[in-house]
Amino acid sequence: MSQTELTVRFLRATDYDSWCALWRGYLTFYETSVPEAVFETTFARLLGDDPQDYSGLVAERDGTPIGLAHYLFHRHCWKIENVCYLQDLYADPSARGMGVGRALIEAVYAQADAAGAPSVYWTTQEFNHTARQLYDRIGQLTPFIKYQRG
Repeated sequence: MSQTELTVRFLRATDYDSWCALWRGYLTFYETSVPEAVFETTFARLLGDDPQDYSGLVAERDGTPIGLAHYLFHRHCWKIENVCYLQDLYADPSARGMGVGRALIEAVYAQADAAGAPSVYWTTQEFNHTARQLYDRIGQLTPFIKYQRG
């Protein structure tokens, strides 16, 4: 495998600075921010072994992380098996159109399959048209609308 190929791997402790830059880009895209303590706690949880913790993947090219995915397995009242929630997915703008998003989603699908989780789901904002073009090809749009406490 050449160094110019896109690879997806689990997040490592040594990825903190690169991960921070990617996650900051993700948060900026969604017009939000979080305190530095949330960065530190989230990263620690992504590396943790508690079954309630999220798992983290990075996509890299030439040894440099250029995308991230955070996912979680949880129980579901409509299924016996756990399901997988893909909470965060991001590709650096300089890497868009290079298959980063697809590779990360397919890696999450593979993790779900390995864990026996029959379903992977995620949300995005309506205005995220570019990503939705990919999502329409590799996922199924549902009729659900998200609400949250104000």
